[in-house]
Amino acid sequence: MAIPELLDTLLRVPGPSGQEARAAAAWRKLCEPFSAEVDVDVNGSSWARVAGTADGMSVAVVGHIDEIGLHITHIDDDGFLRFGQVGGWDPVNLVSQRVLLSTRNGTVHGVIGRKAIHLMDEDDRRKVPELKGLHIDIGAADGEEARGRVRIGDTGVLDVEPLEFPNGRVVSRALDNRVGCFVAARAAQLIAADGGAPGDLLAMAVVQEEIGLKGAQTSAFRHRPDVAIVIDVTHASDTPGVTLGQDTHHKLGSGPVIERASLLHPRVFELLYEAAEAEQIPFTVASASRSTGTDADAFTVSRAGIPTGLVSVPLRYMHSSVEMISVEDAENAARLVAAFARRLAPGTDLSR
Repeated sequence: MAIPELLDTLLRVPGPSGQEARAAAAWRKLCEPFSAEVDVDVNGSSWARVAGTADGMSVAVVGHIDEIGLHITHIDDDGFLRFGQVGGWDPVNLVSQRVLLSTRNGTVHGVIGRKAIHLMDEDDRRKVPELKGLHIDIGAADGEEARGRVRIGDTGVLDVEPLEFPNGRVVSRALDNRVGCFVAARAAQLIAADGGAPGDLLAMAVVQEEIGLKGAQTSAFRHRPDVAIVIDVTHASDTPGVTLGQDTHHKLGSGPVIERASLLHPRVFELLYEAAEAEQIPFTVASASRSTGTDADAFTVSRAGIPTGLVSVPLRYMHSSVEMISVEDAENAARLVAAFARRLAPGTDLSR
């Protein structure tokens, strides 16, 4: 299965937390052909609305458009850049990576450098790399040149493009969580092609999830949907070294994961479960004791409360440059959300 054009486009645009504008603009443009309304708020969170047909409940389908990245913290007199993380990185994944820095004069290419192994003593070789031991080299002759090209606070992402792998798999940075935004848009597209659901379907691409669910908080307050389905990724458990225990087995190709948690609404879970069974969509179930660590945590407690569910796409190698998903899992997640929205008849009881 080839990479869908919508997903491929989203994966090629940089958008670390706080600097999501280009990625969000691409998402909105992709949503325009099948949406009655497409817009963006002051914080950068976007939405695309497919009008309902029967005065039913409004459903928000929420992905986060931001990705983890880097920000420049210091430029030394030799022209090397020091940096911090935007979101959470394992520094091992950063060594020897190419980066794209977004500056006021356009994109600046760089590489993340570390002392060569030949120059390390035995103790250094055994140590796990730390951010403070890494730097970005943009090929500048000195600090003056580097400061003329890059400013403190400029952000960057790893310079990798999506790759199509065998068995319908995609490898890329930023699948966490451009795939969620893809699913939200794709579900809206399916609903629009079907003539609409009973209530409005509001696809969302919210900002700043990786730094604390910020876009979800403001978007939930602004739009106040009757129901919210958050789309994110979860750890695939079919790689070497991952053992089963508290985690359920979610291998690539097994379908979307319908999440349960104390914070999530049990009736929304049941309706998602029933929709998957009725449409014969493959899925697995995961359970968390408290919160989920996703935008669902913000939606469920917004205002007086929003009944919220969580659907996840299994993903390998999270928060790296080689994240991997099955396209079929993402497509089935969109089918599941669309089926849920179609079945959400006016007056559906969502009390606990």
